[in-house]
Amino acid sequence: MRIFLTGATGFIGRAVLGELLQAGHGVIGMTRSEDGARALEAAGAEAHLATLEDLPSIRSGAEKADAVIHTAFDHDFSRFVENCEKDRRVIGALGEVLKGSERPLLITSGTGMGGAGHGRLASEDVFDDSHPNPRIASERAGNALLEAGVNVAVMRLPQVHDTERQGLITPLIAIFREKGVAAYVGEGSNRWSAGHLSDVARLYRLAIEAAEPGARYHAVGEEGIETRAIVETLARGLKIPAISIQPDEAGGHFGWMAMFAGIDMAASSALTQAKLGWRPTGPGLIADLEAMHYA
Repeated sequence: MRIFLTGATGFIGRAVLGELLQAGHGVIGMTRSEDGARALEAAGAEAHLATLEDLPSIRSGAEKADAVIHTAFDHDFSRFVENCEKDRRVIGALGEVLKGSERPLLITSGTGMGGAGHGRLASEDVFDDSHPNPRIASERAGNALLEAGVNVAVMRLPQVHDTERQGLITPLIAIFREKGVAAYVGEGSNRWSAGHLSDVARLYRLAIEAAEPGARYHAVGEEGIETRAIVETLARGLKIPAISIQPDEAGGHFGWMAMFAGIDMAASSALTQAKLGWRPTGPGLIADLEAMHYA
């Protein structure tokens, strides 16, 4: 297939790009810079210059493709709500191009949208439309396209990691450096699911090849690691103390990260594995955190 890939030079997008090219697909990679364009062309992809605000150019990229994978997202969390709305608009624009065809669109969301209540694993067959995370806008946009006849599926991500980046944990490290302590909320028993970057990239490929309308996939290799274990590992790497803080202190300590720091984000990928034959094989989250170069 000839696949339009947004975010093609990003953390996840680069890995998806390599996976697609290795499998023999042609890729039109969206990037916002000339340097990114040169990197894409060197990798064997066609470069398409556009920003997330440039909806006409995004549409033109999708028009040239047999399928679309949307991984791009503005990770400026100081404008998180606004950026989630921007993602909704981008998904809508991609859907406009694909409407009336069977060409698949694979969008990106978070495993929390499959939450089934505190202490229970989030599941692919659940959609929590009342979830407080503003990223719910992405799946709502996808649902609207599905109802309009677009062949859209959703990839829900946990904490995607390697030894350089680890989803929300990367900005958490920056907070810990600034504060001089590594903190977890309460007993730190809330869990975060995780998936290694290589496994996640392979799953994106399998999902776009399956092209199943309405499918939801969880890129989860580990269902839930307690945040205390994560924080204590980071504390050892940063050579700072690990401490517990009370829930009412989280806002002042974590800032924007407080909405995530104390919640349970455990998730299953059992249905994904059964449907696509996907088996995670990459290193675990704690292993990658231990292998990081904190200096």
